[in-house]
Amino acid sequence: MKSIRPLTAAALAVLFATLPALAADKKGKKKSKDDAAPVVAHIKLSGSLDEAPTPSDPLFGSLTENFKAKLDRIAKAKKDANVKALLLEIEDLSIGWGKMDELRNAIADFRASGKKAYAYMESATGKDYLVALACDVVGLPESGEVMLPGVRAEVMFFKDLLEKLHLQADFLQMGDYKGAAEPFTRSSMSPQFRQQFETVINDFFEKGYVETIIQSRPEKKWTTEQVKEIIDVGLHGAKKAAEIGLIDRIAYEKDFEEALKADLKLEKVEVARNYGKAKTDDVDLSNPFAIFKLLQPSKKEESKNAKVAVIYAVGEIVTGKGGGNPFSDDSGMVGSATTIEAIRQAEKDETVKAIVLRVDSPGGSALASDLIWNELVKCKKPVVASMGDVAASGGYYISMACPKIYAEPGTLTGSIGVVGGKVCTGGLTDWVGLKTEVISRGKNSGILSGERPWTDSERKVMLAMMQEVYDQFLDKTLAGRKKAGVTMTKDDLLKLAGGRIWTGRQAKEKGLVDELGTLKDAVAAAQKMAGVEDKDLEWLVLPKAKSILDRFFDNDTDAKSPVTGRLLREVPGLGEHMRTVEGLLRLRNDRVWLMAPYKLEVK
Repeated sequence: MKSIRPLTAAALAVLFATLPALAADKKGKKKSKDDAAPVVAHIKLSGSLDEAPTPSDPLFGSLTENFKAKLDRIAKAKKDANVKALLLEIEDLSIGWGKMDELRNAIADFRASGKKAYAYMESATGKDYLVALACDVVGLPESGEVMLPGVRAEVMFFKDLLEKLHLQADFLQMGDYKGAAEPFTRSSMSPQFRQQFETVINDFFEKGYVETIIQSRPEKKWTTEQVKEIIDVGLHGAKKAAEIGLIDRIAYEKDFEEALKADLKLEKVEVARNYGKAKTDDVDLSNPFAIFKLLQPSKKEESKNAKVAVIYAVGEIVTGKGGGNPFSDDSGMVGSATTIEAIRQAEKDETVKAIVLRVDSPGGSALASDLIWNELVKCKKPVVASMGDVAASGGYYISMACPKIYAEPGTLTGSIGVVGGKVCTGGLTDWVGLKTEVISRGKNSGILSGERPWTDSERKVMLAMMQEVYDQFLDKTLAGRKKAGVTMTKDDLLKLAGGRIWTGRQAKEKGLVDELGTLKDAVAAAQKMAGVEDKDLEWLVLPKAKSILDRFFDNDTDAKSPVTGRLLREVPGLGEHMRTVEGLLRLRNDRVWLMAPYKLEVK
């Protein structure tokens, strides 16, 4: 029988401390009446725009909004005859290049309806600006600025720190370019590590940055050299940005909105704040038992209409259920058991006609990745992969089970290689005066011990196992590409593997993915493969997000953010590096990993 872990006092304190503010907020807001007057749809884009499905409980589900919800709201505004224009408020987007491409596509699709899109920013960083460029008009306040510093990848190395702490990272890798362990085993980049990042950054800079600016401002007739000169300056005040032609309008927010209304030449038009955003149900919070209604999952009857199952694989890939911190902004993990259960549910559901695997993962456990791969290849229904910001190493491994793979131009993918190892704590324990005595039987009994590095014999065994996993990775990639109609020999693949990473554009050219496109494009392809004529299939999103109570009572707490708490994440810079350490701890029970090099974030 599964035991139930009680809520901690701290967790209850946090939960109930938020309720008065929420109650006050709900009482302060009145339901808006339907108004037939023309409106401008206002949508705010900020933060990481996480891919994972949101919680099903009315309270916390309404407070969070994932990436798909933002895209759905833009699509809704396109179809809404009452909406005359789109106003995007863009602030501090911390997204990858894949999501940036998908946002730009969504804005372009909105504009294809003949309606105008406007972007307003108080200040514009690189990705904020590149998303805003997809709109007709870009505005800043007089004190704002456009920051175009170019493309930059920073890699922090921990080897010297580990040595100061008397710790030692003992790692092995299959593939000269498989640099996932280098930050822990080296003090600087290897030539291969640097080469692969140079390749990726060159593509992002030339295609994702320079070419995007040129194509988005065709009236300027800028050359590549002119745009690079603008980028080399890096920082442009609002007046200078307008003079150059980087932005269209200098105005404070309210003035920008008034000018927008004047553009529409309508007698009356209002800005619909947070257009299309889901609202919480009305609950009487004066009733002490009302909280339990708020925390219960919403019960919706599943329709009998034809559907496409969209299965999200977001975060590091681990064995078991996976999970995430219920109060954090962390996207959690891809648990093999949870993902397999979702695949089987989609296979058994007669209303599901096709499956789309949405991947935003740098990989993780080799075992977990293979278990998910196996379940996908057994599917009798059409399966299509759609890659988000990152689908590398284990993220690519599970994608290659699909006979058709879609990626965004800016997706980071590939990294076909294997890494394995451990952080040895024996030096630290010796230093602080702890002594360990060992009684063992078996030549390689210490292969799983975290006390000391591997012996030569243990290292030989580990290398043999990793070589076997690497060979499986190569063979299964070849089989998957053959199923997709791509002719590729093992020698051809070895030139693309070895841990090398690629952008979606590069991967398409080299045959590692089949098409460049959005999640919506992947769904359309899956529908076509299934031979379903319905214009718009319903989406069955899997796995279902857990409610807040389910997360607290879940016994699998070991999978919940062992290092990085919410407060730590708020410390600038430190949280990013601690998440790297956290990734190691999440995989500490697996000795062989399919993990992308470092933290694949290119700014």
